[in-house]
Parts: sequence; C-alpha cells; structure tokens
Amino acid sequence: MLIIGIAGGTGCGKTTVVNQILKELPEGEVGILSQDSYYKDTSHLSYDERVKINFDHPRSIDFELIEAHLKELKKGNPIHQPVYSFVKHNRTGDTILTHPRKVIIVEGILVLSHPELRDMFDIKIFVHADSDERLIRRLKRDISERGRDLDEVLNRYKSTLKPMHSQFIEPMKEYADIIIPNNHYNTVAVDIVKTIINDKL
Repeated sequence: MLIIGIAGGTGCGKTTVVNQILKELPEGEVGILSQDSYYKDTSHLSYDERVKINFDHPRSIDFELIEAHLKELKKGNPIHQPVYSFVKHNRTGDTILTHPRKVIIVEGILVLSHPELRDMFDIKIFVHADSDERLIRRLKRDISERGRDLDEVLNRYKSTLKPMHSQFIEPMKEYADIIIPNNHYNTVAVDIVKTIINDKL
C-alpha cells in the first residue's frame, strides 16, 4: 500500500489535486482519508462552546485515530471513517466504511504537522496557493456550503486561520517531497505525481 499525504492551506486547491490524481489512476485503486472527518468528538460540549473551538489548531484533530486507521488499512482491514458536520461542529455519529486500496490519500491542512503521521507517508505533497486566492475560495465555500455569513468567515480568518497557517501549515513545506503551485491547474506536477505512484506500484 502506498500512502500519500497532501497538505496546504485552506482553499489552496487540495481537492482539485486529489481529484486529478484519482482521474489518472484506475478506478477502485485509490482510497481517501480526509482530515476533516477526524476532528475530535465534541459531543460533551454545547453548540455555543463548540463554535469557540480553534479548528485550525493541530490539537483539534484526532491524529491518533488517523494513525490507527492507516495501520488497520495496511493490515488489509476495512475501517469506519467518522462523518463530520461543519454545520453542527461535531461528528454526526455516522461512519463511512473504507476498504484498503493500493493507494491511500490522506488530505487536510494539518496532515504534515504531526510527526508520527507524517512518517507514515510514502509521498508528501504540499499544495501552495496565493493567500488572497485562498481567502476568496474559503469565503465562497463557507457561505455557500457551510451556512456561514461574511463577517463570521472574515473574523475566523483573521483570528485563527491566518495565524494558524503561519504557525502550523506554511512551515510544513520543508517536509514536502513535492510542492504543487496551484493558482492555476498544474499539469506537470500532477504528471510527476502520477509517474511516481505508478513506479512505486
């Protein structure tokens, strides 16, 4: 099993890169673990308390569970990936049955920030995009898909997203095997990734 970690700031275009890799490989050979599914369970907190959590800090992620799930997949066992609701700021209680695949992609803004998890990746990719571009994408997504309003998104960006990006995300570039600039679709970089994957498989 080949494990690929894909990180980068919010709205940098990780999903685009993941989808391009999926498109280039045979169907059924790639599985995905999303960091967004692994926010810690906050059922013991009220909604008002959950809203105040800094979800862009590494401590909000259940890295131990991601590691445990990857180890199970490597052994050939299926796992139950949690389902997370950005509207309720909590896990829903549902899970997604995820089977072992030849390639597992682990994607999320903080997946390179946790040393033990980082060590499990065979290929580490960092997707880079201009900060203005990332903010615009984040605004569009949070307003249309997550029920946020403009002030809420901008306040969160200034108070947590931007400082957390500088502290925990941007410095992770130094661990990346490949940095993909994604202000526009980067064919060459994805072709390189595809070639490396095929070589390793």
